[in-house]
Amino acid sequence: MSKPESSVTVAANFLRTIIQEDLESGKHGSVVTRFPPEPNGYLHIGHAKSICLNFGMAKEFGGVCHLRFDDTNPEKEEQEYIDSIKDDIHWLGFDWDGPVRYASDYFEQLYDWAIHLIKTGKAFVCDLSPEEGREYRGSLTEPGKNSPFRERSIEENLDLFQRMRAGEFAEGERSLRAKIDMTSPNMNMRDPVLYRIRHAEHHQTGNKWCIYPSYDFTHGQSDAIELITHSMCTLEFEDHRPLYEWFLDNLPVPAKPRQYEFARLNLNYTVTSKRKLKQLVDENHVSAWDDPRMSTISGFRRRGYTPASIRNFCDMIGVNRAGGIVDLSMLEFCIREDLDANASRAMCVLNPVRVVITNYPEGQTEQLELPRHPKTDMGTRTLPFSREIYIDASDYEDEPPKGYKRLSPGVEVRLRGSYVIRADEAIRDTDGTLLELRCSYDPDTLGKNPEGRKVKGVIHWVPAAESVECEVRLYDRLFKEPNPDKNAEGEDVHFLENVNPDSLVVLKGCRAEPSLADAQAGEGFQFEREGYFCLDSKDSQPGALVFNRTVTLRDSWGAK
Repeated sequence: MSKPESSVTVAANFLRTIIQEDLESGKHGSVVTRFPPEPNGYLHIGHAKSICLNFGMAKEFGGVCHLRFDDTNPEKEEQEYIDSIKDDIHWLGFDWDGPVRYASDYFEQLYDWAIHLIKTGKAFVCDLSPEEGREYRGSLTEPGKNSPFRERSIEENLDLFQRMRAGEFAEGERSLRAKIDMTSPNMNMRDPVLYRIRHAEHHQTGNKWCIYPSYDFTHGQSDAIELITHSMCTLEFEDHRPLYEWFLDNLPVPAKPRQYEFARLNLNYTVTSKRKLKQLVDENHVSAWDDPRMSTISGFRRRGYTPASIRNFCDMIGVNRAGGIVDLSMLEFCIREDLDANASRAMCVLNPVRVVITNYPEGQTEQLELPRHPKTDMGTRTLPFSREIYIDASDYEDEPPKGYKRLSPGVEVRLRGSYVIRADEAIRDTDGTLLELRCSYDPDTLGKNPEGRKVKGVIHWVPAAESVECEVRLYDRLFKEPNPDKNAEGEDVHFLENVNPDSLVVLKGCRAEPSLADAQAGEGFQFEREGYFCLDSKDSQPGALVFNRTVTLRDSWGAK
């Protein structure tokens, strides 16, 4: 059988139109894009949108996309982050053109261009402290004022800048600044810092440098060196574009790329600030960057999200300049649709209670064949059926509520893929806890309905002897409120106040059908009637399986 078609609708992408027009007009002969993360944390779902855009547009138009780490802040960058970013890109289904690139590869060229700005009278060495620099910068309503060191001679600036590189000065003692306009309404144009002194070892260059270029000075020139045709950034860089272009206009660069801005992804019930994500990790609100409750790509991956579901989600939300908040249920829709079509079915009893089928022959076992998927031919799995099985404790009530379609005294249900059974006796301890059910089965109901009566309910089960004990982790949204920075009344709060205490529930002693003993790390399943789950890639071990809930079968939050 063929797999069902996706119902994901691809939304508008204004950058696709721009690229197509640039190629048709001959402005560019080919497309070169880049994905330029700072290696100071793990990538989050917002980066996934940028990855899909930059790599996707290059692929769609027969171009190439570079991976470049804009590594200008050695104190916050780590090799761990670099490795995780590369893994995330590959996992999403993309690959970069040529070797991995680093802005630090261009440090010598950037230094030479800084010398060029000094020699042309467009940069100067400033002795203001960082605090004094902020004071001189002015505000959104008041212009800044010139540094008292702005009119140093070219010769003095060259000497001081070369001595900065040689390590003669302490951190914060001096900086190199562009000479633009301290009265500009755009704060980014008020003589921005080009180089700061940092006596820090760099993960790529070691101790070769003790001055490091600013992000703004690095980014556009790196694009120019790599001959990028379309430099696509999120909207917070829009105010930086005049500075991006000022550098390109005032330096002998090999190309002049164009920067385009699009709205970043804002997803409710999540945070995508690296600072906040790092705080969640550092303060042990989550287990790690790849905790399945995190909005990181590695967190979604460990939770059981698929690359296709995230790519489809990025297609659904589109690329525009309007922004807005995207409902997390859209992402959950994408993973449900993907797993519904592609995840094999299995049974796992989360709160097991033993059932003894009193009229089933002792010592007898039947091997039942059940399909792995109801619509797609994924083969079958085998379930042994004998006198003792487990069902979920929630599937029995002594006094069932109205509309209850599971077991209760004298009532029959169908065991999925098996026989019809009837509840005859419930055995409880002195506290009333259900210990065991005594049931009887109708041997003439395998694969067919009983004669003369209608069975309304179907429940899942696993064999008692052959089932596999496992741990199941029920993950939910990490935050209680759609905007983690607001409380239910809309007042500003610290985002940690909205951490959901029920975002993780750990169930031990669950019982899974035997076929799940062969599950592979990250493999997704629909646990019938329970939700979509995957085998945890980190904590699961042979004989000690751990399954993570990826998403519920339905949107349970929508009804709240």
